[in-house]
Amino acid sequence: MPRRKDTLGTTLDTEGAKIGEPVPKAIIDINTASVGVPRQAEDDLRTELSALQQQVDRLQQQVINAGLSAKSGAGKAARQAGALAKHHPLSAFALTAAVAGVLAFASRQFSPPRRRAPSGLRDLGYLYERMRERI
Repeated sequence: MPRRKDTLGTTLDTEGAKIGEPVPKAIIDINTASVGVPRQAEDDLRTELSALQQQVDRLQQQVINAGLSAKSGAGKAARQAGALAKHHPLSAFALTAAVAGVLAFASRQFSPPRRRAPSGLRDLGYLYERMRERI
């Protein structure tokens, strides 16, 4: 069964635009029944631009601080690794060899297997080479 139409709705504003009057492409405010963008004072634009500039400056400073923090953390890790290798050279060598072995084993496990040609195909290739030599 079709739904009933809602008879309660919004009422039309008779004091607004007239029928057939062109409607400009802009913002339509349903509270005040006005069309268009309200004028803003030029001082508001200047204050908004200065506020945006301050936000950009703060973001730049945060990015710079994050970069410096990451750089100092990486330098600290490198110094600690160097000190560990100096104080425990055999352990560092063994650890490096173990990591290299694990990486080599993993790369071998995840690489596609090499496929050899079936023996019948190899025999045909050998026969073809012999025939070419005779001719």
